Amino acid sequence: MNIFIGSLPYSVKDSDLQGFFEEYGEVSSARVIKDKMTGRSKGFGFVEMADEAAAKKAIEELNGAELEGRTIVVNEAQEKTERKPGGGSRSYGGNSGGGQRRGGSGYGRNN
Repeated sequence: MNIFIGSLPYSVKDSDLQGFFEEYGEVSSARVIKDKMTGRSKGFGFVEMADEAAAKKAIEELNGAELEGRTIVVNEAQEKTERKPGGGSRSYGGNSGGGQRRGGSGYGRNN
């Protein structure tokens, strides 16, 4: 079972994450996700455990636990959904927000 761990302290490494979950059973892999440009932690990671019962127990007991002063979020990882090219529905430019601007200086001025 693949487990998502969020709100990780930025100092946590893969080996720390693995050790934290090994208390509940065998850990197949443990990975803290890092920024590609800087190499720094993004504050979340994934742990893979072969034994589903052990994974569910780890999720139940570790969700809301404190790790290095931070309350972590632990739950079953959701399957990654494929993103559409272009990054979704962002709106750039156009005539959104604001309307016309009027000059002048004065708060609450009657026009």
